[in-house]
Amino acid sequence: MQSSQQFALQKHNSFNVEAISPTIYLPKTMADLKQLPNLSTIPFYILGEGSNTLFVDQQAPVIIKPNFSGIEIFELPDSYTVRVGASENWHKLVQLCLAKGIFGLENLALIPGSVGAAPVQNIGAYGAEFSDFCLHVHWFEFASKSVKILTNKECDFSYRTSCFKQALYNKGIITDVVLRFPKAWHANLSYAGLNSLRLNAEDINPTAKQVMDKVIRLRQTKLPDPKLLPNAGSFFKNPVVSAKKANELIQTYPNIPLYKQDNGKVKIAAGWLIEQAGLKGFRANGVGVHHLQALVLVNYSNNCGNAIITLAKYVQQQVIAKFDVLISPEVRMITKQGEQDFSELVKEQERK
Repeated sequence: MQSSQQFALQKHNSFNVEAISPTIYLPKTMADLKQLPNLSTIPFYILGEGSNTLFVDQQAPVIIKPNFSGIEIFELPDSYTVRVGASENWHKLVQLCLAKGIFGLENLALIPGSVGAAPVQNIGAYGAEFSDFCLHVHWFEFASKSVKILTNKECDFSYRTSCFKQALYNKGIITDVVLRFPKAWHANLSYAGLNSLRLNAEDINPTAKQVMDKVIRLRQTKLPDPKLLPNAGSFFKNPVVSAKKANELIQTYPNIPLYKQDNGKVKIAAGWLIEQAGLKGFRANGVGVHHLQALVLVNYSNNCGNAIITLAKYVQQQVIAKFDVLISPEVRMITKQGEQDFSELVKEQERK
């Protein structure tokens, strides 16, 4: 198995901050995975493309960066099943499926990152989530050194999380995902921004290509290209509040974007909260809130990930002060001790 010592990670995270891993392992076969050392007592992190990762310290933990590629498509009478290696690029998968006449992922176009990261975060956008299409996840368990096949239900998907961030955290590595797409496809236009496809007389029944193109245009309008301006896309999760709290907010802010959930609670657009707190375009210490999309924190010129933590803390505090609503990061925070909770990092900063 390929490995390297004192490995520089700046080119492997979309915030473009400096970090050094003492050892990085690059498994690409089952044999490689079985050769991984026992890391149960050592801080480590499983890294995909680094598009949802913030290295807080310049010293990173041990890194495992799997390289499982390949895409297989199986056609059934009423559906398609697609098996995808965890290291394949997510957006390229969306494009390939569309080119093959396999529809469903178009709402999730242009989301950065690898396929293996998709179930961990249960990525979602424009009214769709990874869990809507997941049939199985193939997961290598460290303890037994064998592959387990987890069903959709066993993955315990919910908003921006799964069992891979909870019960199975750091107990194994995703090697492949298996997705299912019914041939009876209908455009998902439920999310704001896609309504124009329904209202346009020529596009009453838009094609999957039209939906994907619209999603790409919307994302490119709102989200800066991390290759040009380092960022991790949406930094904060949309907060979910009680119906009572939502009713209180709408009395004062009648235009607040609210989305009722099946459990009776209400989701609020975090970007709107940040913008209304007056932070759109805010800059300090070489980092800032993007001038077009307040949900995105960007790195203009700072090599240290800790600057992003300071900014995120400030944004969080300003939103609490104005709305009494807590917004929490969806970006994963990595220190030399491994992944850390944002609230603990804030407390650590305050102690210094």
